Amino acid sequence: MKPKHTIIIGAGLSGLACANQLHQAGLRSLIVEASDAVGGRVRTDEIDGFLLDRGFQVFLSAYPTAGHLLDLGALELQRFKPGALVLKDAKLKRVMDVFRCPQYALGSAMAPVGSLRDKLLVAKLRLHALQNSLEEIASHPDITTEAFLRQFGFSDAMIDGFFRSFYGGIFLERELQTSSRMFEFTFKMFTEGFATLPAGGMRAIPEQLAARLPADSIRLHARVSSVESNTVSLESGESLEADHVVVATDADAAAHLLPSLFERRKGWRSTANLYFSAEISPLNEAIIALNGTGTGLVNNVCVPSDVAPSYAPIGKSLVSVSVSGNPEPLDLEKRVRNELQDWFGYEVHQWQHLRTYHIPHSLPQQAPGSIVPSSGFLTHNGIYVCGDHCTTASIEGAISSGLHTANAIRRS
Repeated sequence: MKPKHTIIIGAGLSGLACANQLHQAGLRSLIVEASDAVGGRVRTDEIDGFLLDRGFQVFLSAYPTAGHLLDLGALELQRFKPGALVLKDAKLKRVMDVFRCPQYALGSAMAPVGSLRDKLLVAKLRLHALQNSLEEIASHPDITTEAFLRQFGFSDAMIDGFFRSFYGGIFLERELQTSSRMFEFTFKMFTEGFATLPAGGMRAIPEQLAARLPADSIRLHARVSSVESNTVSLESGESLEADHVVVATDADAAAHLLPSLFERRKGWRSTANLYFSAEISPLNEAIIALNGTGTGLVNNVCVPSDVAPSYAPIGKSLVSVSVSGNPEPLDLEKRVRNELQDWFGYEVHQWQHLRTYHIPHSLPQQAPGSIVPSSGFLTHNGIYVCGDHCTTASIEGAISSGLHTANAIRRS
């Protein structure tokens, strides 16, 4: 049997993007995936008519590379409103992007989340994001996000009351120790576009990419035991040959296969995500609610079915609750309900618990210095390595890394 041109290990977004690019160039590839479906960390489960993304995730419509590769129209992206409700003094206060929602200008300016000067600084930060390209952002001095915000002039009240909760849900850490380049990148994406959900759940993104490939291009339940420059060995004992090998797994799996390449791992950010069925939405609009108190387990709450009605059966609402870190699972549901009672009242105890996802490996840590201008992939003894751990820890980063890898293979 003639060997495949390229064997790709991992059917996450990087591996699927790489395979798509090779397929468009007329090159044969085979993806081998250890799990039971494509998507990697971008997966969605269907329970009783509800769509449960494995961890609260959104697709930012301004992603340039991902937006070019994907058919966004087919995904039927549903928008969040550009802003947030922030829990402060036991009430949800509205803070909106007044450039796109001018009707909320006065209310946002008066909201007790930061000072009026802080609100003006947000406008200045918005202009900064629009004026700087992604290439320029990637070359900026890299410090922690907290240090960046303080240097920009934001007050403790604004950092503690808004940025820690909003970016706590993005970076999965409220200390804001993530790279300021990552902050600038994501802020630019929020400024230029919208946070969205595909009508079919986040799984629709990898499933769209997989559907473009020939039927025999993906093998599931195929766990890899070892790799060489032209050979992939499966735990089943089967050996596969190829002209090129791509390791498109997460950083830990790549380190297991190529330990000498990954002497220093970045580590992970963790999260827990709880889903509830409610008779009535506690928010009743397509917006995210943030914990601006600085205390408690809950970081943010949203109702995905307010954004995309297809996330819940008719007459029901799907409530998503995100908890940062790796909380003790004992009585987590009870503790979260008790906390949310201060947000929404006793009705939270009437919600039906659907599922809790504990995701210890949710997002690669991206400390200052880890976001650097690069090719978007690594090579080791003739083996290519790609993934969001090689670029920005985002959907855009994962897809971009896979495409850069495929282009390098084509050039070779």
